[in-house]
Amino acid sequence: MAESNGGTRGKAAKPNWYKDLLDYRQPHLGKALWQLLNTFIPYLALWILMVWLVEREYSYFITVAFATVAAALLIRIFIFFHDCTHGSFFASHRANRILGYLTGILTFTPFEEWRHLHLAHHAAAGDLDHRGKGDIWTMTVDEYLAAPRLKRLGYRLARNPLIMLGLGPTAIFLITSRFSHRGARKEERLNVLFTNLAILAVILIFSFTIGLRTYLLIQLPIIFISGVIGIWLFYVQHQFEGVYWARQEVWDPLKAALQGSSYYKLPRVLQWFTGSIGLHHIHHIQPRIPNYNLQKCCEAIPELREVHPLTLRRSLKSLWLNLWDEKQQKLVSFRSLKSISLTENP
Repeated sequence: MAESNGGTRGKAAKPNWYKDLLDYRQPHLGKALWQLLNTFIPYLALWILMVWLVEREYSYFITVAFATVAAALLIRIFIFFHDCTHGSFFASHRANRILGYLTGILTFTPFEEWRHLHLAHHAAAGDLDHRGKGDIWTMTVDEYLAAPRLKRLGYRLARNPLIMLGLGPTAIFLITSRFSHRGARKEERLNVLFTNLAILAVILIFSFTIGLRTYLLIQLPIIFISGVIGIWLFYVQHQFEGVYWARQEVWDPLKAALQGSSYYKLPRVLQWFTGSIGLHHIHHIQPRIPNYNLQKCCEAIPELREVHPLTLRRSLKSLWLNLWDEKQQKLVSFRSLKSISLTENP
């Protein structure tokens, strides 16, 4: 969906309540600064505490426990980064870019590179004919059945929960994010280089102060745990039972937002750590709403609460929804291919 108005290929007129969303797009400097304070100060304090624990050789399990909390805070920092890519965290474009670059270094994610891919994702979420940029690899049943055996194996491995949530986060944040996408603009390539050099500088500074071993014992579990949570959140936002997908000629941007993006109803504490990103249907309708206004927006517009919420328990089923069945208009599992084959070839 296009960032400015929710899509350029829309089929239906915007509902009456759409204009009410515009009231929540305005960034608020006080709220933004308060979020930075209540997130970065605890994150820094946890780092200091973990350095102390490692250097005094306390049980590493204690350090990992604190690293888990730090990882949750890093998820929240990534949401600030995400808002900056939409130009919504601050009113100032320059301030958004500066914070985006800084949080990009902390999250091992180049700002300009990720911004390009993420806005492409917004422009085509739920559009079967424009998959492949900034989203989770999703094949239709027909595509999978027609694919060579090696490609099917690769797809199965990519959708395997142990790989997607195990090796996947490490590969994305530590390896693939170090390179720009094919066809990247000069600005994006330079930003990837800048981010890589900045990360290297941080590693060198820590190596000469607290030591490389101490740094890695803290940083690696934080990146891994936050990566697992982040990939899961990104996955479940568009891969769930009842999700909307359509071919371009009938693709509707409002349906793609309301039905193709989850209303992930999380406990209050998890909603805080994840920057209300679970209200993803609202975010896709109007990406310029900053994270700190999403809940208030949801409470003010009843139609946004009519979307059937995705609970934690129900979201786990998404792990076994692997392919889009165009005939049934729903996501299905690999296991269901047997019954589909029997139906088509009795």
